[in-house]
Amino acid sequence: MFKILNKTAQTGIVTIAYPDAPAPAPECFRGAPKFDFANWRDSRPAAMACPTGAISYRENQSEREVTVDYGLCIYCGECAAADTTGAVQITQEYELAVRNRSDLITSAVYLLDREDRQVQLRSLHSGVEAAEDRVRKRIQEVLGRSLAIREVDAGSCNGCEIEVHALNNPIYDLERLGIHFVASPRHADMLLVSGPVTRNMELALSKAYNATPDPKVVVAIGACGISGGIYGRNYATLGGVDAAIPVDVYVPGCPPRPLALLHGILLAVGRMEQRGVPR
Repeated sequence: MFKILNKTAQTGIVTIAYPDAPAPAPECFRGAPKFDFANWRDSRPAAMACPTGAISYRENQSEREVTVDYGLCIYCGECAAADTTGAVQITQEYELAVRNRSDLITSAVYLLDREDRQVQLRSLHSGVEAAEDRVRKRIQEVLGRSLAIREVDAGSCNGCEIEVHALNNPIYDLERLGIHFVASPRHADMLLVSGPVTRNMELALSKAYNATPDPKVVVAIGACGISGGIYGRNYATLGGVDAAIPVDVYVPGCPPRPLALLHGILLAVGRMEQRGVPR
């Protein structure tokens, strides 16, 4: 016992201060790619290198429309490696959760020269919300009690589950914010759903949603939970979570790191506040 106490005193506090203070990402962390649309001269190499189709384009003789969908992005970094213009960079950003699926999609229209290079940005539509959407109020101020989450694996590879489990370790310590996981959707305020929804899990997910008491929120995590990811929609999977049940918040990533998950959970609590949770 003395050795344990001594080691604890030597280690000190390891729990991060987020969301009260920013949490810097480790150097090894690979976040979402960032696109300098104004100076992007050729999006085709990045689009061809993208394994999930998160970067796509269509063109005619004079214009090219480029679309970037963060809901399909798995943060592999292949787009940045393939791009020769320097307009694509991998960042360490993790506060990317949004309330609307369309907010993860950005499109740009370019004028082309004779060599099919993008010479001028004609228009840009960006739906990615800024970090100021982070919920500022604490869980207790919204609910007047703890927030109960039921995690549902609808068919994932378990990469997201590893990050979800990390939320309970001493570094992130989810329960310090009044958030804890429960074993039954009947005791939950929120469903945290991962993976493309497999045909075998469609009914189970619907039952879990119906068993969760109102008001309730659903958070879809990871590229698979948002769009089906690398699995897409096929004979075995429905695709994203919103193909089976309503979704309130989308957290992109493959997998999203614990801080990204926490940001999404807090954003969802903001949605719960909008709905007027009874105290």
